[in-house]
Amino acid sequence: MNCEWTRANAALYVYDELKDDERYELERHVERCSACKTELDSVRGFRLTMSAAPLPELSPNLLAGSRMRLSEALESEEPSRGWHRFTFDFAGWLQSMKFAPALTAALLMIGFAGGTLTTWQIKAQKDAAIVAQNGPTPAPVDSASIAGIRGITQDPGSDQVKIQYDKVYTDQAQGSISDPKIQQLLLFAARNNINSGLRLDSVDLLAKNSDDSHVREALMYALRYDRNPGVRLKALDGLRSYVKDNQQVRDAVLEALLQDNNPGVRTQAISLLETVKNDSSVRQALTALAQQDKDKYIQGESKRVLANLPDFE
Repeated sequence: MNCEWTRANAALYVYDELKDDERYELERHVERCSACKTELDSVRGFRLTMSAAPLPELSPNLLAGSRMRLSEALESEEPSRGWHRFTFDFAGWLQSMKFAPALTAALLMIGFAGGTLTTWQIKAQKDAAIVAQNGPTPAPVDSASIAGIRGITQDPGSDQVKIQYDKVYTDQAQGSISDPKIQQLLLFAARNNINSGLRLDSVDLLAKNSDDSHVREALMYALRYDRNPGVRLKALDGLRSYVKDNQQVRDAVLEALLQDNNPGVRTQAISLLETVKNDSSVRQALTALAQQDKDKYIQGESKRVLANLPDFE
């Protein structure tokens, strides 16, 4: 594990794309290297800034117009001067895209939407030709309910075409908290839902079943990155029983104590850390807060907890 690898994979760490062993090695390295910690904090700040920005809604007209202009530009392009003009630094491009996850997601969304729209237009043209030849047909499928075309086949020797497509619709699931499907939906809501109230409800329910490692990871993610302090407090409650014996949970709580901007979350973090008796990182953090924290209450609580900690055994 070195600084070059750590900085190259900082974005993957922040977006939870690293394997567990790689996450562990990166976290250990950052604890020892202040330069890499600064780089990691910068990537986290970028992610928070991007997640706070509203996503524009892309209209079908905009996508269709963009594809038409692209098609016209390609048709008017001069003939190729050789295969060298199509070469580029593919590895460098992948590296830059790795550090622009928000841009990558946006490009994928635009490409998927554009492909769906084009497929729908092709189907619409075929339907129009059939109507002109054979007369009126039944009402077309509601395009707003189409998520994508899965397959198109034509019966041999006939003009009959079979099209398989996926539809977008609202569904619901019901079951116990321990039901894998319910738990999967709760995990999704805790990380991805734009409604903070739903995130709060999902984290509250997940906290009641935090024995699962995936649930603990979701709670630590909410503690670190959720913008709603109520969600972060619920995540702390769910992690309470693991602070003493789980190093990763303890690191997440320490991070909240030192970096969270909400006094209530920081106070709750101190309460959780009272059960940790012989951890030097906890003592160092409390000592620093007791000496110089701007919040007088946090400063006093840090002094109180330090006074009650026993000497190292």
